[in-house]
Amino acid sequence: MKLIDLTIKEFIEEIDSKSPAPGGGSVSALASTLGVALSRMVGHLTIGKKKYLALTPEIQMEFIDVQKELLTIKNELVQMIDKDTDAFNLIMKAYQMPKETEEQIKLRNQKIQEGTTQAILVPILVASLSISALHQMPFMIQYGNKQTMSDLGVAIMQLSVGTEGACMNVLINLSSLDDKIAVKQYKAQVESMTKTAHELRDQLLKSIYQNLLKD
Repeated sequence: MKLIDLTIKEFIEEIDSKSPAPGGGSVSALASTLGVALSRMVGHLTIGKKKYLALTPEIQMEFIDVQKELLTIKNELVQMIDKDTDAFNLIMKAYQMPKETEEQIKLRNQKIQEGTTQAILVPILVASLSISALHQMPFMIQYGNKQTMSDLGVAIMQLSVGTEGACMNVLINLSSLDDKIAVKQYKAQVESMTKTAHELRDQLLKSIYQNLLKD
């Protein structure tokens, strides 16, 4: 059964077990998925309201476009919850392969590298999707229902956590990757994404608190 088909309680118990997967990667993907879902909730609670209808038709259409973009991101992130665990399982399966002959050793190493690459690419995509969602948040803060600013704040923090958690999962898998040029490139990519996520989070939360603290 897929992780996304489990109940919330079942998912929690699956994490709270001796099994190393699902672990931080799937949890990071879930965190970002929840962040996007919360952002869309804000959208649902904005569209059709009096203040929304007072906006120009152009802004209303842009709001709908942002909602559609967030839906696309959410649907992709949902898949990453299972794909992260699938990638880990590929690595574990590869390590269990026989290594009696040179041919077996070669095939085993190849499969380990393939699984490791997948375990790197999945969280990179999680981080990238999360940052894409964060880029939509200034618009949501400006035009979203002001009664849902705390929800939007939680959404931003979830997306930030999802991004950073995903980046950590990239880094932990790099030590198993033989391609040192790729390792260097992935590290640079992670550094850039982490920096972007931190900057966006700080700017966005500042705006959220300014809204919440208004008289």
